[in-house]
Amino acid sequence: MAYKVFVDGQEGTTGLQINEYLSRRPDVELLRIAADKRKDTGERARLLNAADVAFLCLPDAAAREAAALVTNPMTCIIDASTAHRTLPGWVYGLPELLPGQRELIRAGKRIANPGCHASAFVLLVRPLVDAGVLPPDYPISGFSLTGYSGGGKKMIEQYRAGGDARLEAPRQYGLGLAHKHLPEMKTHGGLQRVPIFAPVVGNFYKGLAVSIGLRTDHLAAGADAETVHRALAAHYAGERFVQVMPLNDPQALEAAYFDVQACNDTNRVDLFVFARDDQVMLVSRMDNLGKGASGAAVQSMNIHLGVDEATGLV
Repeated sequence: MAYKVFVDGQEGTTGLQINEYLSRRPDVELLRIAADKRKDTGERARLLNAADVAFLCLPDAAAREAAALVTNPMTCIIDASTAHRTLPGWVYGLPELLPGQRELIRAGKRIANPGCHASAFVLLVRPLVDAGVLPPDYPISGFSLTGYSGGGKKMIEQYRAGGDARLEAPRQYGLGLAHKHLPEMKTHGGLQRVPIFAPVVGNFYKGLAVSIGLRTDHLAAGADAETVHRALAAHYAGERFVQVMPLNDPQALEAAYFDVQACNDTNRVDLFVFARDDQVMLVSRMDNLGKGASGAAVQSMNIHLGVDEATGLV
């Protein structure tokens, strides 16, 4: 019997990608809403409550409203917005976060899909905090280089239209230091301080890399780059979607320029540790529309339903 799935907000970037993942699966029946009823609250409520899994690919306020429409205790909500990522009662949809996180996703009916920048950040930081290598009060700062698809339809249209010379160069944003992913970075990173973080968008469609610089003399006593690398490798041993690359990865160094798009069209995350003297640079690379958004949502759905979590993913 096929699982019934409804994507509320199916015309957005994340919703379209989820539909693409699921449309090829014989074990999924996609519930569709007529174009003229997308804003019909009654019809949306009917489909949300008819679904085994409902994805919310909506702005924050609309996601809160949609979640309130679900009265069927058997419907699992996977919310792709920022609205519920740090709220009690919602499971953070990052299976690799902690031992037991998969069990929480399997049992939960309210799952908050992580943000793209936050996923890359947390995957680097949390294992080091839990291993006692990175002090939770470390004053972390970092940046992210990302493709323009992360900005949604309006930004995609802006870049594809062309004609604006300003878009040819990378653009830093979030300079108000209040990026919407910061609360989940702090909470799920296990940190006591809000990190300093401002991303950069480039003139390419997708691909994302978060970079964080650390100094070993501010880590746990005796910790060095090898300690950092071992902690990451131990935490992700056996994970199919998270790959810890060799310390000072020779291929990346020989290439001279880091390929931010190398994980595109996969659900894979590559983690790097580069080091020299007392300096360490952590880098996490993923497809911002894959493991950074739609792929992560489908992975959580698979875990919740009890099917192989890689089903439909690469």
